[in-house]
Amino acid sequence: MPQRRTVTSRSQEPRQRFAEEVRRLREERGVSLRQLAEQLGWDPSTLAKLERGQTLGSPEIARALDDYYGTPDLVLAMWELAVADPTQFKERYRRYMVLESEAVSLWHYAVANLPGLLQTPAYARELLGAGGLTGDDLEVQVEARTRRRGLLTADGAPRFRTILSEVVLRTPLRDAKSWRTQLEHLLDMGHRSNVFIQVLPQTAGLHGLSNTNTMFLRGVNARTVAWVETGYSGELVQEITAVEKLQLSYDSVRDLALSPDESRKFIERMSEECRAEQADVA
Repeated sequence: MPQRRTVTSRSQEPRQRFAEEVRRLREERGVSLRQLAEQLGWDPSTLAKLERGQTLGSPEIARALDDYYGTPDLVLAMWELAVADPTQFKERYRRYMVLESEAVSLWHYAVANLPGLLQTPAYARELLGAGGLTGDDLEVQVEARTRRRGLLTADGAPRFRTILSEVVLRTPLRDAKSWRTQLEHLLDMGHRSNVFIQVLPQTAGLHGLSNTNTMFLRGVNARTVAWVETGYSGELVQEITAVEKLQLSYDSVRDLALSPDESRKFIERMSEECRAEQADVA
């Protein structure tokens, strides 16, 4: 087996080093982008973007390049370094947004906050404000998040399932009226044929996604990727084995959750409790 090679690129930025190495390997082999694309079965425009540093591609394409050049794990290792670089978070999130807009189905699990696709403007404003946004920046983000909700109501909308930890529903907005509006919005969305909302009771105990907000996105090519997010960062998971492991954890959580009908009744009770509290205050 060929020895793993040392990266000789002079660039110290992981993304640029990845692009330089991909380009160098092709030039050393003496093939054009089109010839390489024909050999690998990938779109030549995708390979061109890799070499220009415009995209990082996927682990599958990194492995395909390693197989073609006979460089065991070299390209894949550089891809992993580039993806792990904290400066790439914004690009990963932009990539996630593209995948979300193109998905035919989305499966979601929420640890502490409602998914953006189900947030009212008031909920989005308070949540984003708590994260440090203020003024015009805050309003721009609230407007962007509100527009995203149209994904679930447009013609040909994807199927969307979210499993909400009970903690999500036990963490109200400061304004009781706004919180009740949010709960009623959940009930309205839950009546749509493409939206399924389930509640995971606190009595379910610990599970494989206890501290991870997760969204699975299935594309038109039947391939599924996952977006895993904490309060401080997010990661786009594309490697097949890692995605399958997350899906097994998601399936286990789904088994523990209330059915959509039971969950609707749970949210209705919370809405009525909120209404009663408002009446008492009045």
